[in-house]
Amino acid sequence: MNKIGIRHEDKYRLERRTPLVPTDVSELVRDHGIPIFIESSSKRIFDDKEFKMAGAEVTDDLKECNVIFGVKEMPENYFLKDKTYVFFSHVIKGQPYNMPMLRNLKNAGSTLIDYEKIADSNGQRLIFFGRFAGLAGMINTFWAMGQRYKKLGYSTPFESLKQAYRYSSLEEARKDILTVGVNLAELGLPDELQPLVIAVTGDGNVSQGAMEILELVPGVEITADQLREGNIPETGIVKVNILPEDYMVHKEEKMFQLQDYIEKPQDYRSEIEVLLPRINIFVNGIYWDKRYPRLIKKSWLRKMSEKNELKLHVIGDITCDVHGSVECTETATDIEDPVFIYNSLKDVYDMGFDGEGVAVMAVDILPSELPREASEHFSFALKPFMKRLAMADFSVELEDLDLPGPIKNAIIVHKGQLTDDYKYLDRFLDTKFHNSI
Repeated sequence: MNKIGIRHEDKYRLERRTPLVPTDVSELVRDHGIPIFIESSSKRIFDDKEFKMAGAEVTDDLKECNVIFGVKEMPENYFLKDKTYVFFSHVIKGQPYNMPMLRNLKNAGSTLIDYEKIADSNGQRLIFFGRFAGLAGMINTFWAMGQRYKKLGYSTPFESLKQAYRYSSLEEARKDILTVGVNLAELGLPDELQPLVIAVTGDGNVSQGAMEILELVPGVEITADQLREGNIPETGIVKVNILPEDYMVHKEEKMFQLQDYIEKPQDYRSEIEVLLPRINIFVNGIYWDKRYPRLIKKSWLRKMSEKNELKLHVIGDITCDVHGSVECTETATDIEDPVFIYNSLKDVYDMGFDGEGVAVMAVDILPSELPREASEHFSFALKPFMKRLAMADFSVELEDLDLPGPIKNAIIVHKGQLTDDYKYLDRFLDTKFHNSI
């Protein structure tokens, strides 16, 4: 049986999540006899003592372990021959900043399993933090709204909120937001900020988490069509969920089909700029890669600013693709310094809440702001696969590996070689290719 290791997260100071929590470790050790080793960590949301009481062995390194689990990317020179690593590698889009890590993992003769690719036969991801990115992202957006409006001279109930990681639990954050809702009902918003239109894009796990928090404050829900037509209330908070079918139009005027759009985005054009002028708070929760049109372009921001018609005050870019679907996301921000102001007229940004432009919250490890609940949810989803992962013989060829389909399909590298579904990454590993883009 493989020895399972859980590593200490070292990419970010405030990364406190763990892929397995003590209650699930206890069950795996007690009921299945799986040997689990925990790399000691002073910052993990569950402390070493809790894991030790659960039956795990706490250690200073994981050299004895065959299969090592983490959350975020591992250091470039961390990998050893014949070991298997399971984590969010962020390589499947050919991300240039992670190609050295992938190259070293291959050269070491290691195996890589990526949580992001563990999916069912319909392509639905099975192990994810997405909902918690949405929850924390919306909490942070509310907080950023309060702080930005305060800087602009407007007092709102939102300024009493804290950033998500400063709450002891999700429940505490919910209660605080419900109190904001009561104050909004009693005191309202400054006239200059009404109506306050809050838009959330997408309907996946991330967006559902954001909408869950948005529902805690009073407001009127409208459709994208109503937003387009300007058929919105004159006061209070207005909420709208925007989906691709609301702004993507087939170039040949065919009916919108989501699967067709996903497969052939080049056949569609975006009309989202018809919706944007009436939006004050934009919360982005969609998946994006370079094949798809951007939602917010710098050129649109600049045009609206030049005409003094820009009503967009805050962007909560939960998706957090730098220069991606929200082009003015200039950098992924840290939990400790989560917001910057983007000035579209000068095409510059400054960290904090001061200055002219749009406030952008773009923390890229949002689930870690709710580390306990996020880890419990993730561990619950991962636990059913652990026995097979502990029993698997990773020395055999890929076709002979006895693993569930969803896990097997998520193997990006096996014994130092890219698997068939991921051989396209070879061109991203080519230094000449990256130097040309």
